[in-house]
Amino acid sequence: MLFCIDIGNTNIVLGVVDQDKVLSHWRVRTERDITADELGILIGSLFSASKLQMDRIKSVIVSCVVPPLLNAVEEFSRKYCRVKPMIVGPGMNLGMPILYDNPKEVGADRIVNSVAAYERYHTSLIVVDFGTATTFDVVSEEGAYLGGAIAPGVLISCEALFQKASKLPRVEIFATPKNVIAKDTISSMNVGIVYGYAGLVDGIVKRIKKEMGHDMKVIATGGLAPLICKETETIDTVDEFLTLEGLMTLFKRNQ
Repeated sequence: MLFCIDIGNTNIVLGVVDQDKVLSHWRVRTERDITADELGILIGSLFSASKLQMDRIKSVIVSCVVPPLLNAVEEFSRKYCRVKPMIVGPGMNLGMPILYDNPKEVGADRIVNSVAAYERYHTSLIVVDFGTATTFDVVSEEGAYLGGAIAPGVLISCEALFQKASKLPRVEIFATPKNVIAKDTISSMNVGIVYGYAGLVDGIVKRIKKEMGHDMKVIATGGLAPLICKETETIDTVDEFLTLEGLMTLFKRNQ
């Protein structure tokens, strides 16, 4: 079995893969001070609940944008899985040219998503990831990573609104608003968040297509993608397994 770990600023996505099939996957909160042993307890519990055995793990691949956590994950892999993890980063065979001014600046999660999307569709595309930041990544028809855009994430914006506006409550993004003209404060905030981000996505995607000079396929991923993308005009498909698929692809290319 292959154990895939994607460490983001807000969540860690974990997936167990066997013969290209995702057996189970989980999303847990990122704890920057977690130790290797705490990871072992947490992941062991998840495996047990899904009736999976950690001793069947043969390989581990990790993408990480939280450097302080990398040592703990590497130690966990060696101690509990008895394997040296493959880390997504410089020196890895990506199978995709990175046409960024400084390729080392591109987050591992953005590369993994772009690799997965191009591997599946083999066309020019835009990947929108609703993570801690909302990122837009552009891949050419030939499969080169061209760059993209980064906007504040949905949850970051919600938290900033709560912290900086004294009379506004902390809200959870719970559903598509019933009306644009809301009749209470929480509903009004929900309208602004959901439709505001839908408009942000559509605006940036349309500008990217205009700059590229042709239509492109648009794929979305991330925890809030299903909610926001229902209200957009430009998203073609939502793929919750995009990051896991990218890690699987990169593992095969670098075995």
